[in-house]
Amino acid sequence: MQDFSPLLLWAAAVLAAYLIGSLSFAVIVSRFMGLNDPRSYGSKNPGATNVLRSGNKLAAVATLLLDAVKGWLPMALVQWQGAAYGLGDGALAAVGLAAFLGHLYPVFFGFKGGKGVATAAGVLFGVHWMLGLACMGTWALVAYVSRYSSLSALSCAMLAPLYYVLGDRGLWYVDRSVLLMLVVMGALLIYRHKENISKLLQGKESKLGAKPKS
Repeated sequence: MQDFSPLLLWAAAVLAAYLIGSLSFAVIVSRFMGLNDPRSYGSKNPGATNVLRSGNKLAAVATLLLDAVKGWLPMALVQWQGAAYGLGDGALAAVGLAAFLGHLYPVFFGFKGGKGVATAAGVLFGVHWMLGLACMGTWALVAYVSRYSSLSALSCAMLAPLYYVLGDRGLWYVDRSVLLMLVVMGALLIYRHKENISKLLQGKESKLGAKPKS
């Protein structure tokens, strides 16, 4: 039984990360603040950008922060306590991806979740705070210039693995499992934004702060 304990702990950590990721805070915060379900207006995406279309900035900020925290927290716990239980970089990558998948396919909300931008940001900060800042800066710059949240997210999805590789040895040692997690997460982000990509190409994508059309 002792030989299987690290595997069981690894599986338990991944499951816990997925369940945490399954908390759709766009829906939870909107219900708590008496707002319409974000799945009923705008892009119908349960995320901070769509909550912002309700006109309630506080709800959007709360959603953004909580969705980011649920991506960061499982990774932080593995980094703080994982070594004592045999959980290394492989487990770190696994829990990060599990939390992200929980947001995309939440068990508590019929497996219909958001696009994962804020949760992905939390995962990036869980890898290293400098990686998170680099991607946050990229998002802010692209958003400021273009006013498109989706384009900002797509830019970060493509650049995050590159930033991670460029930080090798200077800021961190590149682990293959973490790099693979970043690539998979980026690919899923791009996939979840396929409709936005189509609208961007057609010039029909909504800009940041735009209210939903009636």
